[in-house]
Amino acid sequence: METLEGGEIRMLAGIDVGGTKIAVGLVDASGHVVRREDTPIYVSRGPDEATERILAILRRQMEGTGLKVTGVGIGCTGPVDPITGEVGDVNTLPGWQGWKPCEALSAEMQVTAAMENDADAALLGEARVGAGKGARNLICVTVGTGIGVGLLIEGRIYRGAGHSHPEIGHHVIEASGPLCSCGAYGCWEALAAGPAMEQWFAQESGGQGALDARAICALARSGDSTATRAVQRTAGYLGTGLANIISIFMPETIVLGGSVFDSADLFLPEIRRVVAQNCRLVPHELCAISLASLGRDLGLIGAAQVWHHRFGNAEGIA
Repeated sequence: METLEGGEIRMLAGIDVGGTKIAVGLVDASGHVVRREDTPIYVSRGPDEATERILAILRRQMEGTGLKVTGVGIGCTGPVDPITGEVGDVNTLPGWQGWKPCEALSAEMQVTAAMENDADAALLGEARVGAGKGARNLICVTVGTGIGVGLLIEGRIYRGAGHSHPEIGHHVIEASGPLCSCGAYGCWEALAAGPAMEQWFAQESGGQGALDARAICALARSGDSTATRAVQRTAGYLGTGLANIISIFMPETIVLGGSVFDSADLFLPEIRRVVAQNCRLVPHELCAISLASLGRDLGLIGAAQVWHHRFGNAEGIA
């Protein structure tokens, strides 16, 4: 643990705001999660109530450990403005637009606070203490309910105009494909995220019922032909999207995370085949495709690294 002047230990609050829950924890300078607690979102109660609950959890954690928080890092789903610390129009958080958790938590705890989109927070976690450590050109792709992508280019988070976060999960793979929640047809997310695999399997399975991605992967392992085709179809679309990313950015490393990659061994052979087939004009073999190494704590660890990225500038990452 990093010790500050006067013997105080550098301990950061990591806050991961998702579509259905908020994870709150204490994370040390090396990325180790000392305390963690998950709490439901309760969208209808509004953001102020969520702020109070986050503060209550942090106070309990500090009292239980005797540690003091010296900074707050937040990763939040949906569009956020990392400069103003304001949450945008998040479809899973209706009515929360304009929430400024950094401002509220900083004022209450008397420490600095920073926020990034959750995909960028995951990117920073893997870049600083995970599978992408040392890479200055790194892309982190998380595949679960949706597809989130964070870009680190020459050591800096890539932002678009107005500090916007590029939504690579919504680039169109197949224009005649299914309607996506964003309103476009054939987005990468609509074809390759967990729900897309689940919907395709339900249509093709002839009455086996609705199964989640984990159960479909288990069936594929047992030799079920429909489940195997569902996995291969999803892997093919994942490979196509990754091939597009490699052709456009040619990063040193792509780190893959999220619940779908809990069964990475089922997907990676087809992903690598499709990448090699589609990336003939770039040296794709120089781009390492690795699995995220931070597990279920990736969101919390990444949130803590948001603070480091803004205020600490550790390990030379700008």
